[in-house]
Amino acid sequence: MNNIHEDSVDFQSNSQEEKQQPSVQSVLSRGSQEEIKFTKGQAGQSHDECSTDLEDDIFTSSRRLNLSPAEVYLKACKQTGAVPVSYILRHLDDAILDLNYYGLGPLGAKALAILLKSHSVVTHLELKGNSLQAEGTQYLMAMLCENISIQSLNLSDNKLGLKGAEVISKMLSDNRKLKSINLSENDFSDAAAKCLAEALKNDFAVKELDLSYNRICDAGGEDLGVMLAENIGIEVLNLSWNHLLIRGNAALIAGLKVNTTLKQLQLSNSGFGRPVVQLLAEVLQKNDTLALLDLSINCVDDEAVRLLCQGLATNETLEVLKLSRNPITKIGALTLLRTVKNNMKSALEEIDISSVLVCETFVELLEETRVTRPALRLQYYILPSIAKNLLALGIFKKFFEEQNKSIMDFFQSLDKEGTMKVSTSAFRKAVKEANIPLDQRQLGWLVRKFDKNCTATIVYSQLTELS
Repeated sequence: MNNIHEDSVDFQSNSQEEKQQPSVQSVLSRGSQEEIKFTKGQAGQSHDECSTDLEDDIFTSSRRLNLSPAEVYLKACKQTGAVPVSYILRHLDDAILDLNYYGLGPLGAKALAILLKSHSVVTHLELKGNSLQAEGTQYLMAMLCENISIQSLNLSDNKLGLKGAEVISKMLSDNRKLKSINLSENDFSDAAAKCLAEALKNDFAVKELDLSYNRICDAGGEDLGVMLAENIGIEVLNLSWNHLLIRGNAALIAGLKVNTTLKQLQLSNSGFGRPVVQLLAEVLQKNDTLALLDLSINCVDDEAVRLLCQGLATNETLEVLKLSRNPITKIGALTLLRTVKNNMKSALEEIDISSVLVCETFVELLEETRVTRPALRLQYYILPSIAKNLLALGIFKKFFEEQNKSIMDFFQSLDKEGTMKVSTSAFRKAVKEANIPLDQRQLGWLVRKFDKNCTATIVYSQLTELS
């Protein structure tokens, strides 16, 4: 089995061992030597005799015998038929319990749930890729009804489906503790989204919800949009890599228009495009909470960027905007940058258009923008030859700075008649004779920059680039 930690222990009961539980130390020592062996009822298998009731007799005996958490866990494993995981025994005092890809299965989840029912140390529980299915999830949800410490839960990639979503929804209806839940990669459809949306309408505790990489379409997006309009707790919502398309995305943006708490909205690869951008622009004009918006890998083109900028022109809270892998050209990139530059109250600090091939004008405008916005970070794509050319002016300036000389003095030395201009040929010759480290291509670019009108003359007194 791929990506499984080799950290579980298989203990087989014989007639003598059935009377005596293995000691913690023996399990730990075996855990460092043995490979994983799954018994019946472990990863990917069900156990007909299992119920969602967590064994109360274990707690009764643990209190009577004053058992440690490790002993409670081993007793639970023996009673449920689960394979003990030595990693759990070694990390019982950790606030973060990382059990990603341990292949627990439904029975392993049950034993863990029995342990965590009264164990109040763990606050962050990672259970990605454990084939828990709906059955294993039932045990964990029953545990969460009594556990008062766990605030973050990762159940991604566990084959939960609709039944798993229904189980989680029942827990969320009464949730007052869980603040973050990751439910990505669980084959959730519109029906699953509807269950979760209904449960989250009145939930005030959950702050982060990840439903990415599922099969949620328009109908599910509409239900989640209604939820977003009514929920006053969620701050981070990830719906990337679903199939929301026009209706689903429009419903979410409509919900965002009413919502007053959402800070991060991730809709990467969700079918987001021009038809919904106009609505988003209207929301951004008035929204004062959203700080991160991810629209990467969608259908946002130059015209959609122009519409989006209608909202960005007055928005004062958005800090991160991700638009990579959209059909945006250098025209859209320039429109976006000009809007950010002109909005003096814009909070944007990071813009990702890393798939957009920009031009020299864009880079020059970015340098101008950074004069007043030094913290602004942009990811973009530029041809290596253009990037090298753009270094030419910096090299030219640095050469004279290192020599403690003035660029103006350099030009004046070429201007024997004091006309405040020199020929481009004289400039080329003087640069080469001064051994300024520019190659032929960079020198040609610098000449074109200084002689924008192609007059073969550089009017150096008007060169703002040298100030």
